[in-house]
Amino acid sequence: MPDSPSPSPLVELEDARLRFGVVKALDGATLHVRPGECLGLVGHNGAGKSTVVNILNGALTPDEGVLRRDGQTVHRNDINDARAHGTRCVFQELSLCPNLTVIENTRIVHRDLGGFGWRKRARQIIEDSLNRIFPGHHIDSQATVGSLSIAQRQMVEIAMAFSESSTRPRLVILDEPTSSLDATLAGQMLAQVRRFVQAGGSVILISHILHEILSTADRIIVMKDGRVSVERPAGDFTTQSLFEAMGSVAPEEGVTQQARNLSQAPVVLKVPHPTVPFTARRGELVGLTGLSGHGQSEMLIDLFRQHSGNWLPHRNPTVAFVAGDRRLNGIFHLWSILENFAIAALGDLTRRGFVDDAAVRERGAAWQRRIEIRTQDMNQPILSLSGGNQQKVLFARALGTRAPVVLMDDPMRGVDVGTKQEVYRIIREEAAAGRTFIWYSTEMEEVCLCDRVYVFREGAIVAELAGSEVNENNILAASFEGEAA
Repeated sequence: MPDSPSPSPLVELEDARLRFGVVKALDGATLHVRPGECLGLVGHNGAGKSTVVNILNGALTPDEGVLRRDGQTVHRNDINDARAHGTRCVFQELSLCPNLTVIENTRIVHRDLGGFGWRKRARQIIEDSLNRIFPGHHIDSQATVGSLSIAQRQMVEIAMAFSESSTRPRLVILDEPTSSLDATLAGQMLAQVRRFVQAGGSVILISHILHEILSTADRIIVMKDGRVSVERPAGDFTTQSLFEAMGSVAPEEGVTQQARNLSQAPVVLKVPHPTVPFTARRGELVGLTGLSGHGQSEMLIDLFRQHSGNWLPHRNPTVAFVAGDRRLNGIFHLWSILENFAIAALGDLTRRGFVDDAAVRERGAAWQRRIEIRTQDMNQPILSLSGGNQQKVLFARALGTRAPVVLMDDPMRGVDVGTKQEVYRIIREEAAAGRTFIWYSTEMEEVCLCDRVYVFREGAIVAELAGSEVNENNILAASFEGEAA
């Protein structure tokens, strides 16, 4: 019996080209997605993935090429048309209005919810979706979005994308949807993707966590330099071959570092605690872990406030900070890439009270090379970079200071796999030279790079693990039970 024909593509992009000034964002990209499939979209930062997302979502129109929805050529691309065809998007840069409640944000997404009693209907819609995807989420739909943790905001945005009102979602585009979620929440989200696809929906999944792509996608597209370089069924890839297709060297299995005992090193930071006191020693990699949203980010922010100047920066700073939520507390939106990089080290880049432009350019160029910030001109606006490259700038900003302690709040969000390996190497080098890192991460691989780990539960430290004790089983046991296994 012959195989049934494949369904017609829900959306198609053919030979798309788009420039932003001197930056060539797309250079002949062609792809399609059919009903009932999950398309994995991977590539390094700046490969063109986010540009493709914004074309499919209706936010951008290509300079050249053809966009089709349901077989019909789109002559005037806009967000309303995309939404009318059932396209929903979860952006890497979360797009909710922080000053509005979860219910009010739902009203913005579902424009048909006007009229008397809309709040009750909106509340039902978002709570049904949250309960279905993230059972036991504990998110108050009447809370303002700005009061939620970044993980909770990401959960709300995912729930909104899959929620149903008068227009049902047909294509859900997920751009790094698990970047702020711990393993449990990420598993719940990926299970929803599989259910949605099995019911006939379509998903484009973008993630630098390759095992998520390999375990969830039906077909994988690799983008490089603004075009599709490889396209194959997901089953034809292994982790190794997918790394190679992206032009990366695959990391060794079970990435760890040799356990170091630095118990005799000088203490550089200390926080009293009724059960498990927190200390960080010179040259240590200290991990903060546990289920997301249990106080790890808050502790980092408190440490930064305690050891930083109130208005003016210290001449000899104690701490530097790498933000995970770059839009909220990381980048200066109206500034250039170079200005965003240099701001934390201006004390070292001034001469007689004036900024030494030559010194700024020299240091910026050195870090651009070292961490591979993908831009032809560091004087371009920071928002001209992809999200992952913006994160590289924040990382370079912190390491470009003389601060002996670097606080990192899940800093690898949206950073490509090749860059992660390079950043891990830089962290090891800096730690060996005596710099201390206090590192909150939702990725178990990164937690296991640390010398010691503090596990958080319900806002408190419930366990301290060191050396060989730092493993997934012990961390999970402490996260759920309050004590190491």
